[in-house]
Amino acid sequence: MLSRTAGCIYWMSRQMERAENIARVLDVSYQMALMPGGMEREQILAPLEITGMRSAFETARGRVTADEVMLFFALNPANPSSIYSCIKQARENAHVVRGKITNEMWESLNATWLEIQGMSRDSLKRMGVSRFLEWVKERSHLFRGATFGTIRRNDAFHFSRLGTFLERADNTARILLVKVPTLFSEGIEPSAAADYYQWAALLRSLSAFESYRDIYRESICPNTWRKCSCCATTCHDPCMPA
Repeated sequence: MLSRTAGCIYWMSRQMERAENIARVLDVSYQMALMPGGMEREQILAPLEITGMRSAFETARGRVTADEVMLFFALNPANPSSIYSCIKQARENAHVVRGKITNEMWESLNATWLEIQGMSRDSLKRMGVSRFLEWVKERSHLFRGATFGTIRRNDAFHFSRLGTFLERADNTARILLVKVPTLFSEGIEPSAAADYYQWAALLRSLSAFESYRDIYRESICPNTWRKCSCCATTCHDPCMPA
């Protein structure tokens, strides 16, 4: 496979994963900003901090508001981290390697691009923020499903998966870097300082909330995984010392 072809397939999948990741972060931040507790500004700034776009946003937009941040990350073609830009770049890469991907993969990406092209600030307001973000996640899932269900397990498939998982790892690291320090208070036991809804929001932004509850089935605890003092193994419920 030519390096150019491999690169296009890699970035095609990585950009679609990025669009979904941004949609999840925006969705959680938007919902948390509506909750009482004086955390509105912190939640509004979270997507800017996670993507490293705060200075660029303040230069271009000035005052930080929930609506402006949402529009900046949803439909702004000048923002390389916007959902619009990610889908555009994914579609352009797919067009270059049209002969290496399946019809279902191409149709999924192309239909997503055509649909988002027809969206504007007014249509986004009519559609609703939550519905728009759910649409983005559904289109990403559709593309991933088409990839899994139709493409051969060859080099194209492996480069596609490489792009997906590297973007997922990068997004996870960015979210943890920004969010985790704010969930701990200096000098206080982490389990006492952590707010349930803040930790739940962190898990939801990584699509890990249901998996966490399925494994642990209890209140969210920041120190779920820790070393057992008596048997030196990593477990959820350490043995009681003798």
